[in-house]
Amino acid sequence: MTTNTKDPVIRLCGIRNQFGSHVVHDGLDLDVYRGEILGVVGGSGTGKSVLLRSIAGLQTPTAGEIEVLGTNVRTATEDQRQALERRWGVMFQDGALFSSLNVRENVEVPMRSVPGLDPELRRQMADLKISLSGLPYLAGDKFPSELSGGMRKRAGLARALALDPEIVFLDEPTAGLDPIGAAEFDTLTRQLSDTMGLTVFIVTHDLDTLHAICDRIAVLAEKKVLVTGTMAEMMQVDHPWVHEYFHGPRARAAMDAIPTKTKTNPDNKGD
Repeated sequence: MTTNTKDPVIRLCGIRNQFGSHVVHDGLDLDVYRGEILGVVGGSGTGKSVLLRSIAGLQTPTAGEIEVLGTNVRTATEDQRQALERRWGVMFQDGALFSSLNVRENVEVPMRSVPGLDPELRRQMADLKISLSGLPYLAGDKFPSELSGGMRKRAGLARALALDPEIVFLDEPTAGLDPIGAAEFDTLTRQLSDTMGLTVFIVTHDLDTLHAICDRIAVLAEKKVLVTGTMAEMMQVDHPWVHEYFHGPRARAAMDAIPTKTKTNPDNKGD
């Protein structure tokens, strides 16, 4: 598989996640490189979201090391943790917005951790993030219950972008969206990665997303990252699950829908 000479911004070594007697990950290793869009796939129960939560400090592994942007997540002090969390953003499934806050107030939540930030400036920054997420300006005054599923996802993305992060974690960002909405979200993700220099970690099962915007793919199987590489390299993997996933009917349909893959090389963003 592809060997990347860039410095990793996320390094996982020997990760073990266990819930009671159930072992989800055992000896999992993974590097994520600056500026890439990495798609994480795997069968049901392989712990894709658990892995995301482990990196973001929301789930504590029973063993292993996690380093993000040069900081050891597991041994960091509270001050180091807070500083690190300002350098990443997380978009959960369906946005995970606070129902009692409007969109603008939801986006402002991470900003409230910044000492001395003027409320009016905070409001203006929130409006900018709302605009960057592709939502209309008036959406800032709406509550989550007043938004469609696609709009809630974009509002969740706006909140993830609130502090101008270096890394964004996206958990199933296109799940539940119609094909047009999913394609628009993919395009937005690629544009934001290119213009803001974001490293994007996407947990997804969407083959269209993998084909359209992911520079590399990491496959979870057998309690570890079984293989990483470009889409072209995934097509050559002989493992039964990987072969079925990337050669099945849905995979063929996704490939036919996107005949030219210009987004798979981290050093050539298709400009």
